[in-house]
Amino acid sequence: MRENLVIIPTYNEMENIRQIVAAVFELSVPFEILIVDDGSPDGTAEIVKELQSQHADKLHLIERQGKQGLGTAYIRGFKWALEKGYAFIYEMDADFSHNPKDLERLYASCKFESFDVAIGSRYIKGVNVVNWPIGRVLMSYFAGVYVRFITRMPIMDPTGGFICYSRKVLQAIDLDRITFVGYAFQIEMKFNAYLHKFKIQEVPIIFTDRTRGESKMSTKIFREAVLGVIFMKVWSWFKKYEHYN
Repeated sequence: MRENLVIIPTYNEMENIRQIVAAVFELSVPFEILIVDDGSPDGTAEIVKELQSQHADKLHLIERQGKQGLGTAYIRGFKWALEKGYAFIYEMDADFSHNPKDLERLYASCKFESFDVAIGSRYIKGVNVVNWPIGRVLMSYFAGVYVRFITRMPIMDPTGGFICYSRKVLQAIDLDRITFVGYAFQIEMKFNAYLHKFKIQEVPIIFTDRTRGESKMSTKIFREAVLGVIFMKVWSWFKKYEHYN
């Protein structure tokens, strides 16, 4: 079985893609990378293809037509990872808001501490966010308070997108029934893992806002998360979840 696959969705990340690939491959723990590119008009996929000549067996690419959303990109990547037999599958942004060095800490949580899900958490030890305006920090923090109130998940950073899933978690979750595509996707995945009673650990990280490229956050994505949490909780009342711990 292959061990570590980092899934990085991209849309117009030509300013970051070379550096993020290099940073992951420089780590002492071996990681492979799967880029899921949504037809970036800036040529992100072409750069990845160029880099593949240097990293033939470690750098993989899925090209999709048009901007289809974060959630669908990860679902496509999860299915590919399960098909190829990876033991640990990671979510990470391309813009260095997630420090690639923290991948090793997420790996250690799942590999050596036997957690099923490791979340790179901005809020497990205070507020560890750099370069965000105070309004966005407050919106993100209180979104977590709201999610915990509705779902009862004891997770301080339910909207975070820096995560390691063990293979059995993604096999247990019905990926075809994950409905949200924006930040609500991150909540929905964690909620499913929580209801299946998988062991979840939050690993403290420092989140640094991107310095290159443009943010993909929008009011539509935020609205989906706010309303989606309520619908997600209601739907959970009508479904049975097998318990794994």
